[in-house]
Amino acid sequence: MTLFLDRDGVINRRLIDDYVKTPDEFVFEDGALEAIAKLSKCFERIVVVTNQQGIGKKLMTEQTLHEIHEYMKNQVEKAGGRIDAIYFCPDLKHSKSIFRKPNVGMGLLAKRQFSNIRFKQSVMVGDSISDMKFGKKLGMKTIFISNDKLLVASYSKLIDQNFNSLSEYAKTC
Repeated sequence: MTLFLDRDGVINRRLIDDYVKTPDEFVFEDGALEAIAKLSKCFERIVVVTNQQGIGKKLMTEQTLHEIHEYMKNQVEKAGGRIDAIYFCPDLKHSKSIFRKPNVGMGLLAKRQFSNIRFKQSVMVGDSISDMKFGKKLGMKTIFISNDKLLVASYSKLIDQNFNSLSEYAKTC
């Protein structure tokens, strides 16, 4: 089984109306490191899929994003977890890029790299409706990270399970 994780708002704190533009601005959500360590024992593979239009807006470079992801991976490994691959889309929201969630391009890239991925046996964990649409388009089980019960109720057909945090979800593993 493969676990697909969104980044901002799931692994690290989302910056409201801003982007994580340096490793110093990357702050893990409470319990996320321990959660990924636990989930690493439950899933064959853990893949991060993240829209990063801050690059498209010229607020950061692709090189800086790689540094942020290297920091994230190193901290995850120090905590006993792993991230097997990270896919990102730098394109702007209005670009209609196949790689920008809710489109499935990043999932297809993961399948190309790891041919034994079976989407029907995979799980997508995210904190946005575009994450849920991405997961459903590929036939995955969807886990919505949010404490907004009204939003959960409004999109119940896209959400298989709802938890307040990645840490809470990891307890089911």
